[in-house]
Order: sequence, then C-alpha cells, then structure tokens
Amino acid sequence: MPTALVTGASRGLGHALALALVPTHHVIAVARTVGALEELDDAIQAQGGQATLAPMDITVPDAMRQLARSIHDRWGTLDLWVHTAIHAGPLAPAGHLAAKDLDKSIAVNLRATADLIGTLSPLLAPASRAVFLDDPRGGERFFGHYGSTKAAQIALARSWQAESERIGPRVLILQPRPMPTGTRARFFPGEDRAALATPTEEAARLLPLILG
Repeated sequence: MPTALVTGASRGLGHALALALVPTHHVIAVARTVGALEELDDAIQAQGGQATLAPMDITVPDAMRQLARSIHDRWGTLDLWVHTAIHAGPLAPAGHLAAKDLDKSIAVNLRATADLIGTLSPLLAPASRAVFLDDPRGGERFFGHYGSTKAAQIALARSWQAESERIGPRVLILQPRPMPTGTRARFFPGEDRAALATPTEEAARLLPLILG
C-alpha cells in the first residue's frame, strides 16, 4: 500500500486528510500531541485502516531525520507528503510583533518546512507528491506573525515546485476554504461558524486534487 506522511495530523484539516487517505494509503501521522494522535488512530482503525503514529516536533531536525530513516528502512520511499502543520501567532500591529511569537512562527512555518523539504526529498520518487496549503493572509492588517511566515512558507514551496517540475516530485499548492478550526476562532471571534466548510468537507474536496 502507498505511504502518506501527514505533518500536523492531530487536528483540523490535517486530521481530516489523514482519515480521508486511509482507504488508499498507509498513513504516517506526525504531531506533538500524543492524545490527539491516539484519537486519530482509533478513528483510522474504526475505518479498517492502519496508521503509524509519530509523536514528534517538526522543529527538531534530529527527530525529523530519524523519522525519515525509519520511513526509508520500513518502506523505502514515500508516496505522498501532506504538510498541514502551522503556528498561528497572535494578532498584532506590524510595529508591535512579539519577538518570541515571531521566532516561533519562523521556526514552525518557515525553518521547519525548509528542513523537512531537505530531509524528505530523498524519499520522494519522481511520481511522489508533496502538498502545501496556502492561506492568503500575508499583507492583511494585524496578521504579521502568521501572514508573513505563511507567505514565506508558500514562496519556498513555489520555488521547490518550479525546481521539481521536470524531475519530480510533483509539488501541489492548494487553497482550502475557511473552516471552523480553533486557529480561525482565535482570529475571527464571533464569526458565524455555521457558514464555514468543515475540515471533513474540505478534505473530501481536496482529496481528488491531491491524488488526481
């Protein structure tokens, strides 16, 4: 069975995509929260699937290299990588960004993504796919922590996409619709969440684009 690595699989769209991939892939689920990964594993087993849980922090390069070695030793290659892990720093004016929040946003959203691309590239065959999720918050007021580092992440992904166009892997950059996640609730308190697409609905919409 093909392998799918989902970084940020414990909640939100990452959780929903991991579940959606169960019928076609062996899911390797990465997140920091052990309890949330165990809940995901229960849901996957309830669907008759199997998963490998990897409770790790993507900002620790040694841990990610160990994960890559384990994937290589067990499966040889990686067929799909879906990167949903993100840090959403608090809203703040551009002139008042907190150093600790900006540093963490850079560490998770940009540096860890760059490290993961370098670490996972050797496992990704020309026909493999890597998926990134865009969020056009860059340049919006008060989104300095999140918007700037998310935009940088996608710029990096676009560079990799252009570099890999002829030799693979295929790099996809998709844009989910707004969803009623915990992160969005922090950004938009009081919003009518009933009008938003659920992560399960978005996973079902995006899956044909990921696998097609």
